[in-house]
Amino acid sequence: MDAGQDHVTDAAEFGPAAAAAMDIADAIIRERMPAVVTAKGDRDMVTDIDVEIERAVRGYLRQQHPQIGFMGEEEGSSAPGQHGLRWVLDPVDGTANFIKGIPLYAISLALVSDAEPILGIIDVPAESTRYSAVLGHGAFCGDCRVEVRRTEELRAATVTLGDFAVGERADFKNRTRLAVNDQLARRALRVRMLGSAAIDLAWLAHGRTDAAIIFGGKPWDVAAGVIIVREAGGIVVDAVGSRHTLRSASTIAASPRLVGQILDVIPRPAV
Repeated sequence: MDAGQDHVTDAAEFGPAAAAAMDIADAIIRERMPAVVTAKGDRDMVTDIDVEIERAVRGYLRQQHPQIGFMGEEEGSSAPGQHGLRWVLDPVDGTANFIKGIPLYAISLALVSDAEPILGIIDVPAESTRYSAVLGHGAFCGDCRVEVRRTEELRAATVTLGDFAVGERADFKNRTRLAVNDQLARRALRVRMLGSAAIDLAWLAHGRTDAAIIFGGKPWDVAAGVIIVREAGGIVVDAVGSRHTLRSASTIAASPRLVGQILDVIPRPAV
């Protein structure tokens, strides 16, 4: 156990601040649709809502726990704080959906000890649902405990696949995604592309889907979802089956009996 991990038993003490920060973010995203949309790369964008949420959450958490670092998608990172702790926020996961009025977007906040999430909250505003987990305390939707579905065969599984790559080397990266999509089309019950990694993982934990395959996800995309899936009884690994950390390039999540079958559809190496 590393220096950061000796503090994971205390993760629940940060739950009230995390929940309050999510309340602040939720109030902002419900106020209005985005007024300003700015390109930040090839087919990637940020809205004024993303930035407003990140600044508000960062400011609130700095007030409550100044000893903890912060990583946000839109405005960068501070160094990990005391005991290697850092908040990791995606202010709007699924921005492309949000802009179009598609209700598949989420706010994702995690507390991370070095490269391991120890607390996570995912808010799905359009559904008025909130998923949460603290290491060792289980996973919840609201006040109700959730568990992954115990699906054992890929032929009975609904699998979510993360977005296709955009930007630099997108064509090369998408070869893997297309190959996986082809295999899943042949072998899985259904394949879905929701456009939000946070929802992919939250719905897996809730038993709505059976597996999630996310290539190239950033820490803010998956950190909260990883701890929620694990606390719901799921397995989260990288594309070669090693334990997932926030340094992993891919996120593969499923029930214990299904994860091996999911890994079988992924070409080696995955990008």
